[in-house]
Amino acid sequence: NLSLMCYVSVGSPADPLIEFMINRGMEVVEEYEPTRYPHATKIFVNGSWVGVHADPKHLVNQVLDTRRKSYVQFEVSLVRDIRDREFKIFSDAGRVMRPVFTVHQEDDYENNITKGQLVLTKDHVNRLAQEQAEPPANPADKFGWDGLIREGAVEYLDAEEEETAMICMTPEDLELYREQKNDEATLTEEEKRAKQEAEKREQEEDRNKRLKTKVNPTTHMYTHCEIHPSMILGICASIIPFPDHNQ
Repeated sequence: NLSLMCYVSVGSPADPLIEFMINRGMEVVEEYEPTRYPHATKIFVNGSWVGVHADPKHLVNQVLDTRRKSYVQFEVSLVRDIRDREFKIFSDAGRVMRPVFTVHQEDDYENNITKGQLVLTKDHVNRLAQEQAEPPANPADKFGWDGLIREGAVEYLDAEEEETAMICMTPEDLELYREQKNDEATLTEEEKRAKQEAEKREQEEDRNKRLKTKVNPTTHMYTHCEIHPSMILGICASIIPFPDHNQ
C-alpha cells in the first residue's frame, strides 16, 4: 500500500560517494586495523562494507550536507545506527521513498536561523505562488518542486532512513514544541500546571479540534515535518503505513 506522493528510486552510481568519504577520512576496509580503531563506525554502501571512520558524526553531517545542496542525488539514503556503530548508504534502485520538509538542526545567528525551524521559508512559498500566477518564459528558470529539493527544504526518505527520523505532523506542532521546550527551561512548576489546565479547558470547549501528541521532554529535536498529515496515509484505503512511528 503506497503512501501519497511516494516515489520509487531509479538508482545512481555509488563510486563518487565512496571517493568523497575516502577524501574525508574514511579508511578503506582492506587497510583497517581493528586494534588501532576499536570503536570506529563501519560504513556500508548498498550492503557492502567499504570502510570505517573514527568520527562518524562529522562524516554523516558532511554527506547529509552534500545531499541537501544537491551535490549528491536526492534519492541517496543515509542511515546512521549509533548503537551498532554503523553508517549505511543506499543508492540502489527500487526503494520506495516519500517527501517531507526538513528542519534546521543547528542555530545560525548570522542568518537569523533558530534550531527547530523549517528550512522552507516564506520566500520559497512566495516564489512558488508567483510562478503559479506568472509562469517564467524560460522553463529552465522555473523554481518549482525541484527548486525546493535543491534548496534542501524538501527531502525524500526511504523506509530505512525514516526509522532514524523524528517527524512532526504540522509546522504548528513544530512551533508549539519549540515553545514548550523553552517553557520547560524557564517556567516554574506552578506556571506549567496553570498552562496545562488552560490547554485542557480549551480542548474540552472545542471537541472537534485535532488531538495533539504531548511533548516528550526526552525528545532531542524533530528532524523533519510532514508536508500534510494525510501524506502518511495510503492511496487506496487510507491505511496508515507507520502507526507506531516516532515511538
